[in-house]
Amino acid sequence: MSVDAALLEIVLLSLRVSGIALLFSVLLGIPAGLFLALRRFSGRRLVVALIYTGMAFPPVVIGLFVYLLLSRNGPLVGLGLPFLPSLFTPQAMILAQTILAFPLVAGFTMAAVAGVDPALRVQMRALGASNWQATLAVLAEAQGGVSAAVVAGFGGIISEVGAVMIVGGNIEGRTRVLTTAIVLETGKGNFNLAIALSLVLLGLAFAANFLIVRLQGRSFDE
Repeated sequence: MSVDAALLEIVLLSLRVSGIALLFSVLLGIPAGLFLALRRFSGRRLVVALIYTGMAFPPVVIGLFVYLLLSRNGPLVGLGLPFLPSLFTPQAMILAQTILAFPLVAGFTMAAVAGVDPALRVQMRALGASNWQATLAVLAEAQGGVSAAVVAGFGGIISEVGAVMIVGGNIEGRTRVLTTAIVLETGKGNFNLAIALSLVLLGLAFAANFLIVRLQGRSFDE
């Protein structure tokens, strides 16, 4: 396989795995962040502390956790769940990256929603809006921060290597993504491909961070 073909294959797999993982983390993380920001309940502080801890959790530990769950002797395998992914597949990598991105999306969403003036929700209810409509209004007001949460989740998973290396195995043509390919090609002395992969990864990371800055209403000229 040529360098260009190998590069394209790795980039497309990276985007597919990280894109699907981001979708799942958004579907779970935004509602969770919204709920934590607007509701008060017993044990909320503990849940918030767990979310913040997850935002800084080492990816390699997440990879080990998922590996143990999906291994032959893992606690989930004996349940016979039809949707349970196998190790060393893109699906296992998606699961690991979803767990990594979820706290980022939920935590940043919670912070963005909590920063909205509480009077907005009260005013919406006073004007006859339903609880759901008032919640949507608050979410719309925090849309810049929520969008940044999504981009932060993507930036966190597209550039990590530990978790996907453990659960994916870095198998050529199956589970090799940008970060694991860079490690492998550097070790082999194939610096042309390693540099090309690094530039693509840097480009994706830069695009994610640039989008965060734009969504926060800033510019690089400041």
